[in-house]
Amino acid sequence: MGGTGRWKGIRHRSTRTPGPGPAGLGHRTAAAPGPHRDRLRRRFPAGRGGGPAAPPWPIALPVVVPGSQNRPVITKETGTDPFHEHRRLLFATAYRMLGSVTDAEDIVQDAWLTWHKADRSEVRHPKAYLVRTVTNLSLNRLTSARATREEYVGPWLPEPLLTAPDAAQEQELAESVSTAMLVVLETLTPVERAVFVLREVFGYSHAEIADVLDRPEPTVRQISHRARRHVQDRRTLYDSDAAQREQVTARFMKACAGGDLNAVLELLAPDVTAWSDGGGKVSAAIRPLYGPDHVGRWLVGIVKKPAMTDVRMTPAVINGELGLLALAGDIPIASVTYDLEGGLLRNIRFQINPDKLAGLRR
Repeated sequence: MGGTGRWKGIRHRSTRTPGPGPAGLGHRTAAAPGPHRDRLRRRFPAGRGGGPAAPPWPIALPVVVPGSQNRPVITKETGTDPFHEHRRLLFATAYRMLGSVTDAEDIVQDAWLTWHKADRSEVRHPKAYLVRTVTNLSLNRLTSARATREEYVGPWLPEPLLTAPDAAQEQELAESVSTAMLVVLETLTPVERAVFVLREVFGYSHAEIADVLDRPEPTVRQISHRARRHVQDRRTLYDSDAAQREQVTARFMKACAGGDLNAVLELLAPDVTAWSDGGGKVSAAIRPLYGPDHVGRWLVGIVKKPAMTDVRMTPAVINGELGLLALAGDIPIASVTYDLEGGLLRNIRFQINPDKLAGLRR
């Protein structure tokens, strides 16, 4: 299975099953977690510190397939269309690669078109073919996106994604899609990110990844080691107690809604930092805010604006963690995600760019 430059197909591990897993993140069978699950927990432990259009699908809702009048491709082995069977895995891969719901959906659409045009007699392993297609399309998109992000107005944050409440049942998969992790993945090169996602999140072997990327296996091993060490050096583990997070979220939401500066300050860590991503489309802080006083006063100032009168905040599971969703009527206008340390908010990320809220309208 070495990287020979010719596609052989990936042997996806038997302990993983495609389809509607928690939050569409891709999942494993509960009965057979496998050695990779333990390995990933050791590395990133939980706890503190031209054809038919591609069918989009809600991540945490029942699948809706527009254009279903298009006849799907049926395989003799399963009687189902492999693309439909694996589409959640494909989106999960693209999203972790790009940190963008919109771009991930575009990639899956492009993969669908490629699959639609492919000579099926040459495809021995459909899932492997599709994963390779999505990975390489994502690499191309990520490389071109780097130049665009250099000109981005203000802080760049990943696009938020509503996920199912039970995503915590797969702790390491929820961790891999958290906003904090996606921010860290932005510091990797495109190839490092691809290797990290395939290896550390989905458990592919180095040989399998070598086939995906058409690179020698020893090179992939080196890239994997470098990417893993890079993430470990930059990823801080924070509190993950669900009950505590629910309690702090309720207090934070109440304090913000009431414009109570003292109550807000009580919830902020001494070294709290806040980022707001408006992308130049809406008013936002173009630089990070540091310290409880600056962050607290900025927050209270925002909620006291007349434009916020009819906006309501509600708890929501965003990128695998409980956060806050701001709604104007039934329309999402912002998301708030954060890290907890010692029961206090340390890193707060506000996504208010209207072009990056597609993952909240699900």
